[in-house]
Amino acid sequence: MDILSDALNIIRVHKNAGKSECRVHSNKITGEVLKIMQREGYIGQFEQVTEGPSVYFVVKDIGPINDCGTIKPRAPLKAVDVSKAEEQYLPSKDFGVLIITTPKGIVTNKEIKDLKSGGRLVAFIY
Repeated sequence: MDILSDALNIIRVHKNAGKSECRVHSNKITGEVLKIMQREGYIGQFEQVTEGPSVYFVVKDIGPINDCGTIKPRAPLKAVDVSKAEEQYLPSKDFGVLIITTPKGIVTNKEIKDLKSGGRLVAFIY
């Protein structure tokens, strides 16, 4: 079971249904991806809620998402190959973001160019 994949699917389905709020399961990677989505303007606010033994995020103000999902298998990515990954997973240049895990944390395809570091592809959003 992939919690991040389920979370992105729930967000996309709620957006397509015209809803502006949803609940997704909580873990560390999902929280970091939601922070990136918020920073890039794809979602509004989100908060972590604990009800008894269950912990989840409440995502509010779902914005302009055409598609989002995880990339499986999580392929390794060299810094010089970022443009090839953008061509493969994003519909056009400078439209959408790739989310990549690096030794320095979870970053976008725009930020990894400045880090000059490699990582693993995790998700795409546009």
